Amino acid sequence: MAYSKILKRIRSEKTNYKKRKIMLMSKRDFISINVTNENAHIQVLKPEISGDKVIASAHSRFLLKDGWKGSRKNIPAVYLTGYYVGKKALSKGVSNAVIYSGTRKYTQRMAAGVKGLVDAGLQVPSSEETFPPEERINGDHLKVKNDIASIKSKIDSEVVTQ
Repeated sequence: MAYSKILKRIRSEKTNYKKRKIMLMSKRDFISINVTNENAHIQVLKPEISGDKVIASAHSRFLLKDGWKGSRKNIPAVYLTGYYVGKKALSKGVSNAVIYSGTRKYTQRMAAGVKGLVDAGLQVPSSEETFPPEERINGDHLKVKNDIASIKSKIDSEVVTQ
């Protein structure tokens, strides 16, 4: 019996090649949402032969300059990060994209990021019932309150001027 080598990215559970092949065959731009222990990172990517090209990207640390208090990985923070990436992607000519989660599960925080992208105007195939309720997106359930509407207006004015 012959030994077949398992690829390193499969062993470390970083890449699901079956999902990736299906996504790449569609030849559409895709969205990667990664929520870590401290931050959220959202990217809009274009698949190419030489490697994926980043079209628009944002990290939840950008919220600090807008006066964000509290966690940068909660639902409102991920929503605003998705909103910011959606506005940046629209300004660079991207109108639609698909979600690529890789080996990660689709969580409520990822859904909040997708809702931010959809609210920014990007067309993403998704269902409204998967999104978190509006109270959670506005942060009503949190102890540390932030003004989501004012930060959204700052994002709108910032992306238009770029």
